[in-house]
Amino acid sequence: MARPRKFVEDEVIAAARDQFWTHGYAATSLDDLVAVTGLGRGSLYGAFGDKHALFMRALDQYCTATMAAVRAELRDAAESAYDRLVGHIRSMARANATDSKRRGCLMAKSAVELAATDTAVARRVKRFIDAYQAELVETVAAAQREGDIDGGVNPRDVAVLVLAVLRGMEALRKGGASSATITTSGEQVIALLPCVPRAT
Repeated sequence: MARPRKFVEDEVIAAARDQFWTHGYAATSLDDLVAVTGLGRGSLYGAFGDKHALFMRALDQYCTATMAAVRAELRDAAESAYDRLVGHIRSMARANATDSKRRGCLMAKSAVELAATDTAVARRVKRFIDAYQAELVETVAAAQREGDIDGGVNPRDVAVLVLAVLRGMEALRKGGASSATITTSGEQVIALLPCVPRAT
């Protein structure tokens, strides 16, 4: 009979995720992972395989949780599609503006460090971006159906603009941009949405 594992996998993956997130993949050693997870080398290898396999589990955990949060904001039936879109933009701006450690997004950080040479990471990043864009496209299309965004524009074009600004906020913040600059960028992309004028 196999011996039961004496640790919670999700907690170990979360600890490894935070290590990779703060220090990057290359700068994280197996000794670092042993230290932050509390597991020995043998247990880590036995449960997760090598460093890369553990990293992919951590990246998957992060992307899954992040996309779930995006969907929760963009699919909230209590608000109109336009209000959900504006609320999401402001939420992302606020998250970046208040990121005092300028740690940014693990997915984006992984893309910069590894996507050009690691096909598994590149595929995971593309899947995340494609899913994010699809959520934005559907939200814009819903706002068009509700009469708040001009029905004559391509919802994909609007979604790509919003996504580009949202992802760019992180790069600006990590590069030293002020919180006010990040907040302003969010408000500017909201101002650029092709809204239908509301009757006064």
